[in-house]
Amino acid sequence: MSTPPPDQPAPPWIRDHHATDIDEYAAAQAGWSLQYEQLSPGRFAGEFCHVQLPGVRLVRESANRQVRQTGQIGTDTVGFALAATLPGEAFFHGQPLGTDTLMVGRGHDLDMTTPDGYEHLGLVVDCALLAELWAGLYQKPWSPWLDLQVVVAARPGMAEHVRTRHQQAMDTLAAFPALLGEPRAVMHLRDALLVEWIEAIPSRVDTSGLESVEARRRLVARACEQVLARRHDPPTVLQVCTEIGASPRKLDYCFRDVLGVSPSKYLRAVRLNGVRRELKSRLGSETVHDVAARWGFWHMGAFSADYKRQFGEAPSVTLKDRRSFRA
Repeated sequence: MSTPPPDQPAPPWIRDHHATDIDEYAAAQAGWSLQYEQLSPGRFAGEFCHVQLPGVRLVRESANRQVRQTGQIGTDTVGFALAATLPGEAFFHGQPLGTDTLMVGRGHDLDMTTPDGYEHLGLVVDCALLAELWAGLYQKPWSPWLDLQVVVAARPGMAEHVRTRHQQAMDTLAAFPALLGEPRAVMHLRDALLVEWIEAIPSRVDTSGLESVEARRRLVARACEQVLARRHDPPTVLQVCTEIGASPRKLDYCFRDVLGVSPSKYLRAVRLNGVRRELKSRLGSETVHDVAARWGFWHMGAFSADYKRQFGEAPSVTLKDRRSFRA
């Protein structure tokens, strides 16, 4: 495939992808750097469709398990998203989501926790294009809060309208991919959708509560750092509280407020996900016991039961399948 000249955008493309491996699912999202932690038990299944247009990517994503998604979707982009299906609690940068709320934020920092069976729609736009469009619509630079990560209530009736238009556009392009070869049609669809998303934003956005939300996120991040720094001998929740200077009640409140789960559940899930990643990546003579011990799991019977409950397969199967794949 030839590379377009620097002054020309890459040609539009569409990609549907289904995965039963959460890391493969993350890696398949072209040009983005994401990591998913599986928080609820059972085999993972996820599906996404991405449509890349000039300066804009359309997104539809779903997963059957509760996950935390972190990373970046472009350093010079702004993302807009809303839930298509919301069967439980979901959080964006520590802010709770509703059926009629929009997630808006710069693409260099993404942090979402979503429930089993969640689906969302999104649009990721290059900053230069958004600035040009914003100036044309409102005759002023874009609002400073767009450089933050916020959840805002959509204007009345607009959330469902945007959902419908976004779904229709993606369904049309999936059914007739040849339209991506028609520059005028592509630009018309792109601009129409961009305007729909921007017009769904309320005229005033209150960011006064973000400072306290970020303080809770920082405390959660410090707790996670403590566990990962001592993964071979993970500290208890009480030890974590002592290290970061927070009471158990405060730590529990912050985790539930930011991620929707208790500290013990989340931190154990992080360790189990860490074991799984190592089992999939190791080629040498290391055993399941070696890897599990490195993540602080010493009682192999209890560990194997927890692992199988979390991922739907025994750790030995994960290790065997990876070695067979690389053979």
